[in-house]
Amino acid sequence: MNILIKSAKIINKESKYHNKNMDILIKNGTIENIAKSIKSCPKLIAKGKQIVYKADNLHVSAGWFDLHANFGEPGYEDQETLSTGINAATKGGFTGVMVMPNNKPCIDNKSMFNFIKNTVKNSIVDVIPAGNITQKGEGNQIVEMHEMHKAGCIAFTDDKKSINRNEVMKIAMLYSKDTESIIMNFPCDKSIANNGFMNEGKTSTLLGIKGIPCLAEEIMVDRDLSLCEYTNCRLHISYISTKNSVIKIKRAKAKGIKVSTDVALYNLFLTDTEVNNFDTRYKVMPPLRTIKDKKALIKCLKEGTIDVISTDHTPITNELKKIEFDNAANGIIGLESAFGLLSKHIIPQIGLDTLIDKISTNPRKILKMKEVIIQEGEQANFTLFNPDLEWVFNASDIESKSCNTPFIGQKLKGKALAILNNGKFKEC
Repeated sequence: MNILIKSAKIINKESKYHNKNMDILIKNGTIENIAKSIKSCPKLIAKGKQIVYKADNLHVSAGWFDLHANFGEPGYEDQETLSTGINAATKGGFTGVMVMPNNKPCIDNKSMFNFIKNTVKNSIVDVIPAGNITQKGEGNQIVEMHEMHKAGCIAFTDDKKSINRNEVMKIAMLYSKDTESIIMNFPCDKSIANNGFMNEGKTSTLLGIKGIPCLAEEIMVDRDLSLCEYTNCRLHISYISTKNSVIKIKRAKAKGIKVSTDVALYNLFLTDTEVNNFDTRYKVMPPLRTIKDKKALIKCLKEGTIDVISTDHTPITNELKKIEFDNAANGIIGLESAFGLLSKHIIPQIGLDTLIDKISTNPRKILKMKEVIIQEGEQANFTLFNPDLEWVFNASDIESKSCNTPFIGQKLKGKALAILNNGKFKEC
């Protein structure tokens, strides 16, 4: 199958065609030609062997990659399956996702890693399973990292189950250094968080809801940065959410510590005041913080301290979400609405080029994956999009098995139009 993309503005800093409007011809998944004008072939079109794609204000970038997504399967197929998760990613314009090991059984051994990898083989979306750091994600016993790494595992995390035992985290970091993999940890000191449900502050006090102080995150950031410096491993701090945390990470980077970090997109434009009506749709982890924290995150995103924006796509059934606030599960689905929200709220503050770095280039760099460059001879891994298209996010736009999102009915700006990856093309 040949695909001819007409008059697309290329957003790819690694490409010599960056910020230029070009035609792009792809043959059998490889970029054959990039030029100002490439003629289509009516004979091939008539035979169904060539697709010509054009759209108003068409932009193309390296395929977007989400660093944190939850697909549920196996064990939680009522929330999401690998198939519906891939559909959600496709709808949102993502050609790659890293899935968290929040399964049952979890991804704490080579067999489970291979099960996920083999199930999603040949998909248009690259699904990269992260392995657990500890057995069953319980935070006690390190998994067989070397064996899992040999099977292809490049990142280890217990996701939202923060590793609180110092000696366990130290050993995990030393093992990861040996395998040249990366440790990803969610910074939350459980003893200080003390089973809270939202950000500790004015709003939690007024509502009478038990809060999670920023200190729970910041103490763990300090711990992880110290261990990272001691072991000289690669560390990724997941879901950063407070002003003091990003200040600490900025200082660590200046010292040469091998640390990267991401922020969940909802922490960039929502605050804890959204919870005023006990709306469980806004119950997330890390919790929504204050305006002060939000502004600090945006600033550090722009200057490069924060490397990646993740969706933290977390499907939850109505039975677990539409209940009392204290008992409701944390999480928002995010793949389908991600770019529309980011284009609306974040591009005006950091620019389109920087946003694409955060959702495409940087996640792959952190994982040491092959760089995606839009030039002749390279494999085509594209997201096609219109950054200015205004549209309303409706329930019909959700491909996920769950619909736990507060954004239904909201007007968004910017939309993925199609993706191209692994020799396959699909409109979003």
